Amino acid sequence: MSEIRLQQVTKRFGDIVAVDRMSIDVKEGEFVVLLGPSGAGKTTTLRLIAGLERPDEGAIFIDGEAATDAHPADRDVAFIFQQYSLYPHLTVFGNLAFPLRSPRRRLREAEVTARVQEVAQMLHMESKLGNMATHLSGGEMQRVAIGRALVRQPKVFLMDEPLSSLDAKLREEMRIELKRLHRTIGATIVYVTHDQVEATTLADRIGILEHGCIVQMGTPREVYGNPASLGAAQRLGSPPINVLPATLFDFAALPEGTSTVAIRPEDIVLHALDARDVLNFRVLEYSPLRHLLILDREGTAIAATTMTERNFVPGQTVGASLPPRSLLYFGSDGRRIPA
Repeated sequence: MSEIRLQQVTKRFGDIVAVDRMSIDVKEGEFVVLLGPSGAGKTTTLRLIAGLERPDEGAIFIDGEAATDAHPADRDVAFIFQQYSLYPHLTVFGNLAFPLRSPRRRLREAEVTARVQEVAQMLHMESKLGNMATHLSGGEMQRVAIGRALVRQPKVFLMDEPLSSLDAKLREEMRIELKRLHRTIGATIVYVTHDQVEATTLADRIGILEHGCIVQMGTPREVYGNPASLGAAQRLGSPPINVLPATLFDFAALPEGTSTVAIRPEDIVLHALDARDVLNFRVLEYSPLRHLLILDREGTAIAATTMTERNFVPGQTVGASLPPRSLLYFGSDGRRIPA
């Protein structure tokens, strides 16, 4: 497996800058997830690494070698798309064997069979090798699509939202499978998604993309606990982080330049109404199964999670505090301001 390096890469489509001076280092054997909304440049970044797009500026290196001008077939990269794109007229065996029967590889049929059987065992698909691709479930079809990449033994795997067309239960199962596969084969993987659960479940490191730029790169814990920008803070967390106007706070206690203050729902502390230094909030909604409270103060809705056994009724008043150590401060440009 190999490392990947993007160095100040820019890609434009007319007046649109899809990728803007992006620099990324993906270590050998690392699982990196690019997380961001639609239009952030995630898929374009994968296509640049694969050679399906050529950068207008910057350089791309794979396994330490310049790949900016290399033909896609010469990069030894496997691309797994959102759609399965299996050959419907072939069996599972035929689909898995197809890339190995390319004239470029010239493998003996015995070696093709051995590799297919090895990958099928890895994916728990041994009993399905004789089935036609059209007779598989969605999860099985996606396994075959992943297996078709695995048999090639490429340097790098690129995955573009490969689980997004599956239902919730299958997505959860396939996330576990992908993580297991990564541990088994030690592959270098760059994975694109807009799903924060996928990102935090799979990633060694997450890259948060906004408008074609990497705004933060770090472990899921680092990005969640120490976001570099308001956008990064909002990208992870369920329920999402509370973003509050500075007017709710004592301006004397805020860092200079603070425009908004953010706090995670789990960091809000509920108290008795007569406790000191406690703010009063009105309950808007309460979801006991999620332990989620939606509170209101001065027309601003605030989410709080609690494990208390108390029952809350919409309209009642509760006491809560927002611990200063848990507050995050951001300027009008969205950048983090140190406390």
